[in-house]
Amino acid sequence: MYTAGTREYMTDPDYDVVVVGGGPAGLTTALYATRLGQDTAVIDRGGGRAAMMADTHNVIGVTEDVSGVEFLETATEQVESYGGDVHRAFVSEIERLGDEDPRFRLETDGESYVARRVVLATGFSDARPDPPLPPTGRGLHYCLHCDAYMFVDEPVFVMGIGDSAAYVAMIMLNFAERVDLLTRGAEPEWSDETGELLDNHPVEIVHEDVESVERDENGWLESFTFTDGTVREYRGGFPMYGSNYNTDLAEQLGCDLTDDGTIDVDDHGRTSVDGVYAVGDVTPGHNQIPVAIGQGAKAGIDIHMDLRAFPRSLDEIAERGPVDENEVPAVSPDLLATAVAHHGHAAGPRGETGSATGDD
Repeated sequence: MYTAGTREYMTDPDYDVVVVGGGPAGLTTALYATRLGQDTAVIDRGGGRAAMMADTHNVIGVTEDVSGVEFLETATEQVESYGGDVHRAFVSEIERLGDEDPRFRLETDGESYVARRVVLATGFSDARPDPPLPPTGRGLHYCLHCDAYMFVDEPVFVMGIGDSAAYVAMIMLNFAERVDLLTRGAEPEWSDETGELLDNHPVEIVHEDVESVERDENGWLESFTFTDGTVREYRGGFPMYGSNYNTDLAEQLGCDLTDDGTIDVDDHGRTSVDGVYAVGDVTPGHNQIPVAIGQGAKAGIDIHMDLRAFPRSLDEIAERGPVDENEVPAVSPDLLATAVAHHGHAAGPRGETGSATGDD
């Protein structure tokens, strides 16, 4: 064990910050926390919505030929380059160690991790309709704000029977030449008001179920054949059957949830449980990569402000005395060595200029 600043460092797998989930929000939190001097780990089970993206849309500075997998691989490499650890595992249990020890223990199938702060970036899963279906990203899409642009002046479908499906169908009239709302044989559950709105928009409601899917040579959707024998052409569409939020760990810790099942957080990602943060799609708001990145940045900065050793408060100075020169810098040896050797360090290959903004 050794001491730097106000922290004691152990040789076992203890961290200042453990982020559960390796999507855009979790990786951004880890990037900020690591660069701000907190020993940080990401525990990621793999997969997730971002990994499913065939192309990346609406992320400034990232071209559309970058797949979700490539995007996440680059982000993971960035976190590791600054000294953050990334573990591929599934966190099944989490608990606070006790009243005398406010840290958290996280259990995976093969390892235990202890952290001073926990960030839940566990996301959600879209509820999928029954097959037959076109491939995800080649005619089946889950994000209107990301993918509506792809279908300007093309025929599209929306699947679902609730208010959200009806509203998405009407919204898609801003982009598409024809919008069909497919109930697939189920009884509509949208409200009377929503039904009146539908009656006043050129959305055709198709009640028959889908019998088969036709695709072109590149795998893109061309048309659906319905059980009554009719064939309707589409280039793509949006299933609207709800979301399953991954809140098991938050519930184990006693974090408050909102009425829609997301984790309740403040503007910096703090949950109702001290020391626990949540970011990304598992929290309220738009499910967008830029939004998730912003949430991760804010949480990472807030965690740094919470955990940083200096400035030492007047009460701490009265108790412990002034800061000794041997206590600085308050960065662990591993992070210190990584920072000094990093190409972005002021004394590194970029030498005279370094990074003026810290936004690399």
